[in-house]
Amino acid sequence: MPMGHTATDQADSGGLTATEHRLANGLRVVLSEDHLTPVAAVCLWYDVGSRHEVKGRTGLAHLFEHLMFQGSGQVTGNGHFELVQGAGGSLNGTTSFERTNYFETMPTHQLELALWLEADRMGSLLMALDDESMENQRDVVKNERRQRYDNVPYGTAFEKLTALSYPEGHPYHHTPIGSMADLDAATLEDARAFFRTYYAPNNAVLSVVGDIDPEQTLAWIEKYFGSIPSHDGKPAPRDGSLPVTIGEQLREVVEEEVPARALMAAYRLPNDGTRACDAADLALTVLGGGESSRLYNRLVRRDRTAVAAGFGLLRLAGAPSLGWLDVKTSGDVEVPVIEAAIDEELARFAEEGPTAEEMERAQAQLEREWLDRLGTVAGRADELCRYAVLFGDPQLALTAVRRVLEVTAEEVQEVAKARLRPDNRAVLVYEPVNGTDGTEGAEGPDSTENTADEDENEEAAK
Repeated sequence: MPMGHTATDQADSGGLTATEHRLANGLRVVLSEDHLTPVAAVCLWYDVGSRHEVKGRTGLAHLFEHLMFQGSGQVTGNGHFELVQGAGGSLNGTTSFERTNYFETMPTHQLELALWLEADRMGSLLMALDDESMENQRDVVKNERRQRYDNVPYGTAFEKLTALSYPEGHPYHHTPIGSMADLDAATLEDARAFFRTYYAPNNAVLSVVGDIDPEQTLAWIEKYFGSIPSHDGKPAPRDGSLPVTIGEQLREVVEEEVPARALMAAYRLPNDGTRACDAADLALTVLGGGESSRLYNRLVRRDRTAVAAGFGLLRLAGAPSLGWLDVKTSGDVEVPVIEAAIDEELARFAEEGPTAEEMERAQAQLEREWLDRLGTVAGRADELCRYAVLFGDPQLALTAVRRVLEVTAEEVQEVAKARLRPDNRAVLVYEPVNGTDGTEGAEGPDSTENTADEDENEEAAK
């Protein structure tokens, strides 16, 4: 049976608890009871993402995420989707720089089915992986790239800024979607070797959250996962460390058919899991987190030089995080006008720091976002896995809110002064080539979390 057990102090986590267990084959298990509704969430994180890929094989982690929905030893074709949805559940999978995850939310009485399905994929996928499924999903991923990156306005912005922000050869230089050439070059044996290396129980964390009986849940996990052998051949990820600042302003001008001029920038910020990263998150929230933020008030409301302005944080644990600035101009306003106003606001913020009211509002905003995630069984399961995989301790997920609220205004000002500077950013300027006046179709910045994740979906799996 599973061994090991710890529980969080309820007083330090808003009443939420989690217990930890480990199977003999190395699979880490995190359970959190929540009997509010008769549902249970299953979340499985594998410690593999695009940062583990090598040159010439980018996009393999994301491609493999798709292959995991193409059948396994006892489930054929699209059976994973059909069984879960037929039981009243929902499911998906995503790939990021730092992990690949799979998750289901099920009616409580169907929890055993979800666990069996995930175990069958982990233990027997190679029995079903063949040339037909490989070619099918290669085409699906290539089409996804066309739809989400290549053929939409500003679609390649994240890819271009990432390449600017992280130097050639850095493990985060390329995004999870990968290149067309590398997707074409991937072979069936590449996929099989990838699975054998990374899809092992000792390279994964399984969390189950919701209306569960912990003893019964552990018995099912041992029954279905316990016999899957571990694998010790995983190479260590390449070093993602970099100097704390870029040291210069990197810049690229893109002339494309876009609806409006745009200024996008990525600032190098502290790694996730640090107090300085929480301070940076608060700084960006004050500056660009919604319609009450400084940049929105300045550019959209007061100057009316922009139709959208946002500043968000892409948290990364194995490399410096990125502060993602996205501004769409209004009418025929030139980008230098926008850029000068932004630099003026950032300099003022570095000099003065946030006001007490801004700190209170930003902390309340981040607190609400954290509580929204922890308040659903699926969100809590995902956060427990994230902290277990990236930081070694799932219990940290339950106290994240407290850590954000402990950050001081002085710390927020300090990180802004040190990092939100012109010599610490990569800049992307979009100039329309179709004669548009920039007033139609302009949208606000995408979520930085979603930008970094490549999602599976039902249609893509067929």
